[in-house]
Amino acid sequence: MADWHRVAAVSEVLAGSARELTAGGRVIALFNVDGRLYALDGICPHAGGPLGEGALQGPIVTCPWHGWQFDVTTGRHCLNSRIEHTTFPLKIEGDDIFVELP
Repeated sequence: MADWHRVAAVSEVLAGSARELTAGGRVIALFNVDGRLYALDGICPHAGGPLGEGALQGPIVTCPWHGWQFDVTTGRHCLNSRIEHTTFPLKIEGDDIFVELP
């Protein structure tokens, strides 16, 4: 059964920024793309790099360890569409951001 976990305040995640957070024992990467928030599994599937510490340009995050790039709006790898990284549903209540985790 999925549970909702508070991960941050909206005011803490500025447009164009990325954050690494933990919730429910998982590392979560939270992104703000032009005022819209997205959450991905924070561990890069290539070699375990911290996606929440990667550079965000538009909707594309680049893993700081080996340069793998993902579209944070879909979780899809930018060069190989067969690689799709885990995304998580979000909801906002007041200034609180919640992520739904399995």
